[in-house]
Amino acid sequence: MRILFIGDILGQPGRRIVKEILPILREELQPDLVLANAENAAAGFGITPSLVEELLDLDIAVLTSGNHIWDKKEIYSYFRDQVNGRLLRPANYPADAPGHGLFLGKTPGGIGYAVINLQGRVFMPALDCPFRKADALLASIPEDVKIRVVDFHAEATSEKQALGWYLDGRVTAVLGTHTHVPTADETVLPQGTAYLTDLGMTGPYESVIGMDRQSVIKKFLDQLPARFEVAQGDVRLSAALLEVDPQTGRAISICRVLRKYPPSPNNVHQR
Repeated sequence: MRILFIGDILGQPGRRIVKEILPILREELQPDLVLANAENAAAGFGITPSLVEELLDLDIAVLTSGNHIWDKKEIYSYFRDQVNGRLLRPANYPADAPGHGLFLGKTPGGIGYAVINLQGRVFMPALDCPFRKADALLASIPEDVKIRVVDFHAEATSEKQALGWYLDGRVTAVLGTHTHVPTADETVLPQGTAYLTDLGMTGPYESVIGMDRQSVIKKFLDQLPARFEVAQGDVRLSAALLEVDPQTGRAISICRVLRKYPPSPNNVHQR
């Protein structure tokens, strides 16, 4: 079984490249399941109900998120009203926050899977412990659901690595999001959990983590309030491809996928 997990989709450039490149990746990589983090899909901050539906219409099975999920207020009612539950928020937010952080589903081929969304606490808002929340969620998943993928939306590399080791052998993958910079430490841990500190950003790389670089540099220089706009140059799709054993839920391999827009023979990619 193959799982393609797309890193933080940022703004219109990120949505555009997913729309253009995902069909190519489906043909080339043959994923059985496609997941994506989409908390920055609306102009770099949050996501709207219409954009949720736009991305789900691309046959992305589940959308994960993070601390920016609350930036667009209309998402509150969407969480309360959504029928399919395919948009997640970090599970370790307080219980009365709208939405949920666990999705149980089946691939078109009938393989059961679970997606867990968690948020870190180091240099992030104070939330419930993601380690203990992971324990609780795993205890609630039916035993026959072997494929269990965790999006850990966190700032600190150390916290991400710690959760990877903590969950090794109990989940299929722990994949980091949030920093928008793809890391090169993909590995399968000793007990069979695929790990990557950060999937990276799907959006404009001629930028400062997706935003127009001049306005960000100015902010660092003068420390005055500033409005950041999504950059446009060097748009890339950043993701990871997992090969897993559906019988055991253990990962066989993990590799990074990086593609530029528009498609060309010189595109950067790793597989």
